[in-house]
Amino acid sequence: MSAAPAPHTRELRTDVLVAGSGPGGLAAALTAVRFGHRVVLTEAADWPGGLLTAQAVPLADGHRVELDPVSPGYRDLRERIRDFYRRNYPLCPEPYADPLLDPGLSTTGHLSHEPRAALAVVRELLAPHLASGRLTVLLGHRPVAAGTDGDRVSAVTLEAADGSRLTVGAAYVVDATDLGDLLDLAGVEHVTGAESREETGEPHAADAADPLDQQPFSWVFALDHRPGEDHTVDRPAGYGRWADAFSWETAEPGGGPARPVPLFLHKPDEVPPWGAPPNDRWHQRRVLARSRHLPGTFDSDITLVDWEQTAYARLPLVGGGDGARARAEREAREQALSFLYWMQTRAPRHDGGRGYPELRLRPDVTGTADGFAMVPHIRESRRIRAEFTLLEQHLTAEARAGARGAETFADSVGTLRSRITLHPGTGGGPGLDLECLPFQLPLGALLPVRVENLLPAGRNAGATHVSAPALGGHAGQWGIGEAVGALVSYCLEHRLPPRAVRGSERRLTSFQNRLSDSLGLALDWPDRLRTGPVTSAGPLYATL
Repeated sequence: MSAAPAPHTRELRTDVLVAGSGPGGLAAALTAVRFGHRVVLTEAADWPGGLLTAQAVPLADGHRVELDPVSPGYRDLRERIRDFYRRNYPLCPEPYADPLLDPGLSTTGHLSHEPRAALAVVRELLAPHLASGRLTVLLGHRPVAAGTDGDRVSAVTLEAADGSRLTVGAAYVVDATDLGDLLDLAGVEHVTGAESREETGEPHAADAADPLDQQPFSWVFALDHRPGEDHTVDRPAGYGRWADAFSWETAEPGGGPARPVPLFLHKPDEVPPWGAPPNDRWHQRRVLARSRHLPGTFDSDITLVDWEQTAYARLPLVGGGDGARARAEREAREQALSFLYWMQTRAPRHDGGRGYPELRLRPDVTGTADGFAMVPHIRESRRIRAEFTLLEQHLTAEARAGARGAETFADSVGTLRSRITLHPGTGGGPGLDLECLPFQLPLGALLPVRVENLLPAGRNAGATHVSAPALGGHAGQWGIGEAVGALVSYCLEHRLPPRAVRGSERRLTSFQNRLSDSLGLALDWPDRLRTGPVTSAGPLYATL
């Protein structure tokens, strides 16, 4: 029997290839094309937007994001989402006039929205650049190979759903994939899982390094609430083992003691106190609150299920051997579906009895046939071995006790306010929730130790298992992507490798001026904010 012929491979050439269109990839592509460069932006899913859309994880920033020196680009994204609702939804007068409109009134963030609202905004952001011809967007394309020439990535081969292939050569390659796939394909030095305390000096690092100790991932799904109807799904084949393995009536946020967290503490359409404990599940990721709209517009709220009970921690996504990733994704979906079945049949009701058969999957919300997100919500990636590695002791209030704020960096390319939240992962250890001081993003954490023209734009930046969650939220990924997009633009114009920008005080200052003057980025925190708390909301904010 003869082997099947290899699929025909087409070729394309561009200035910048951005693989992955989540917040980091989107920001990198928009920034590079804004400075006049040709960009190819790829996405494995059918929707651009990654975390915001295909993973169905709405913005989850704390309330301070409205007051902090946030990137103008990220603030524009947030305001466009609000404007989408004002332009298209019949809001009640009070929320319509609220400059801080929150369509979902979620207890997890202050701008909770449907994935398709973010999708509409992402398409708006891309539209003028598509029309100019400088931007090419390839949906349904995933990287499957990378060619290298010494310390440079010469080309990346993409595979479409029909098996056809396209090889893209680029002067610069940006890895914004969810798992840092290009780091593996191109042989870029990287780290997976947990480092040891001996290696990093971090107070909360593991006693021994474990590459397979990775944060759990989740398969998000969308629900509404239809009293008097029965939408119970078929009992999943593996329901018994998941029901036996978990106590789904309790939760352990941040690795704390188990406590009961009801599905509904309030009726689904009531507005709970914002972030005030005790809390319930329904309002944690509610993305449409019908009380915000004119009476009769909606029959139900809509919520996204991305809770502790759906966090899959049996197998790691990276490094588990042949077939491990596919098995992990199958099991994670089965776990999530089993939890839904439990909610519909066994969950304690707020009005007495057991089970909420009236909970209905909403495929239209996620753009899929079954109401589950297009791709899983991934919390941890491969991470580059960087010129500088961001550590716990640079960031946290605990480690910086007595210091005047977080560590300062002369090569700052932006500012962030976040928390370190590690969910109990595949290593079996407890979770972790640490307050970070407002901090700077150092350029050195974006530069691989060897490779010259590949840069990270997501959770794959130069950080550790402990510190990486501080960079992994929507704002963190956007900030990394924006800095990387500006960096490749600067390097293309000045014919310099990225390392040369950081290595020269004059060039670094010139690049930082571009960030400040052209993009309006703050590179340091005002003194009055430097030692301020990240948020008073605690672990419920830290669901990413």
